Amino acid sequence: RGWGEMEPLNGSAAGRSDTCFGVFNASDAHNNAQNSITSPWFSTAFGLIGLCSNLFALCVLLSSSRKLSSRARSSFLVFLCGLVVTDFMGLLVTASVIIPYHFIKFAWAEVDPGCHLCNFLGFSMVFFGQCPLLLGATMAGERFFGINHPFSRSTNISKRRAWSIVGLVWGFSCLLGLLPVLGLGRYTLQYPSSWCFLTLLPDTGNIVFCLLFALLGIFSVLLSFVFNTVSVVTLCRVYHDRAAVQRRRDSEVEMMVQLVGIMIIATICWMPLLIFIVQTVLQQLPAGSRIQMLPTETQKMLLIYIRMVTWNQILDPWVYILFRRAVLQRVYPSLRPRPSILSLYPVLNPSLRRKLTAN
Repeated sequence: RGWGEMEPLNGSAAGRSDTCFGVFNASDAHNNAQNSITSPWFSTAFGLIGLCSNLFALCVLLSSSRKLSSRARSSFLVFLCGLVVTDFMGLLVTASVIIPYHFIKFAWAEVDPGCHLCNFLGFSMVFFGQCPLLLGATMAGERFFGINHPFSRSTNISKRRAWSIVGLVWGFSCLLGLLPVLGLGRYTLQYPSSWCFLTLLPDTGNIVFCLLFALLGIFSVLLSFVFNTVSVVTLCRVYHDRAAVQRRRDSEVEMMVQLVGIMIIATICWMPLLIFIVQTVLQQLPAGSRIQMLPTETQKMLLIYIRMVTWNQILDPWVYILFRRAVLQRVYPSLRPRPSILSLYPVLNPSLRRKLTAN
């Protein structure tokens, strides 16, 4: 079908451009209710697996944080804890709306005529979607400065300061999610009428918001890639240095392995959606504001990419659960605790070494 050949939704609110309804053909959604990609078991299974995984990871994180004395490791665990909490709450909030719809099949226009529930769900999708990407970039930046500038006073992040940074990320993502409520773009019901997200229609507000969301996410992933690449190269140089073979920074290596795993998962799960949003919005620019509805194929592709994003929230906690030294040492018994980052600098003034060790 062409961009403008779709039938409007039934109901007075369906065809209005200022509501959260009418951006796809609802009759197609009902006709394809048995389609595998719209099956309620997808949402139910993903939600339960993700909630259990993040809850388990949170318990492991809290248990590990009580046993640590290293400030660098403690601050990294704070960022990881913020990431796990974000993923857990994101799954909990979105699943509490999406899963009941799949089993009840309520009419959105009747249950939510003012679009308040749709706006809340759209805000949740943007907030809990952007937070992990920004937290991943923040963690990569913290490790970059911690590894490449280990003795800089600014790299000694306390737990309180780390939580403050996590709070700033949450606050920024919250502000981003509120932009449609404040007038920039709008959230609309998406195929198959079970969730709300940003609108891929070619008017100025929607275009700006879609590009802002997608480009910010792409920038976060690329920034994580740059920081992590430099950090990994630095650690590889240390690891293969003959004079430093016996002075490996196991803690730093462990953190980087986990961080690279998080980055790879975020790239695989998020980049297809972000690129699809940019591509779809830019392709519509020549059509101006004539497009009132999205074709079914576009909505189906958007749903498939959102399914991929859900895997990010499921796999993130397992990166920490599986790639810990306690687990890796069982697989590779040769891994043993070794001196920390200070061992890289054996020629340091003894008084400075004592001071840094005490700190």
